[in-house]
Amino acid sequence: MMNKTDLKWSITDSKLLLHTPIFDVNEQHEVAATGIEGDYVAMDAPDWAMVIAEYRGSFVLVRQWRHSAECLSLEFPGGMVDDGEDAATASRRELMEETGFEAGRLTHLGTVSPNPALFKNRFHVYLAEDLKQTGTQSLDSDELLTYELMPTDEVIRNYGKGEFAHALMGTALMFYLQYRQKETDD
Repeated sequence: MMNKTDLKWSITDSKLLLHTPIFDVNEQHEVAATGIEGDYVAMDAPDWAMVIAEYRGSFVLVRQWRHSAECLSLEFPGGMVDDGEDAATASRRELMEETGFEAGRLTHLGTVSPNPALFKNRFHVYLAEDLKQTGTQSLDSDELLTYELMPTDEVIRNYGKGEFAHALMGTALMFYLQYRQKETDD
């Protein structure tokens, strides 16, 4: 039986294959502790943040076109963490930009690797409460989206159906349910 140390690999060489505005694709030559070698693709991307905003018994959701999937997606607000910005600040910013809601209280629910087989970045989930509705979106020049309120139980019940297809939203919902369960247990 191998131990954890035997399972680790080291990068011995890396070359940039593709640079895009949102991620870089690198080919990495790696060597395992056991001597196995191989070339692997890794994507460097900024961290991502998603914010679960609760307002009067409902979640604040955004509906937007997802270009790669070629479909509308109904999901929690979120986006990339900008250079020099922490994930909490990015969550507050994305919530305000996409919905016009300002978070009075922000709680970190969890952080995971969104797809560790390919991406090097992290995915951060926050809960926004005590919201103030300013009513003013401030979208990026290339963003086109609407926001709406939907009862929390309806979102949970419908996740994975229709427009609720964003996998990271499922991760965010799991963190949310764990957080609410812990509150009940305490």
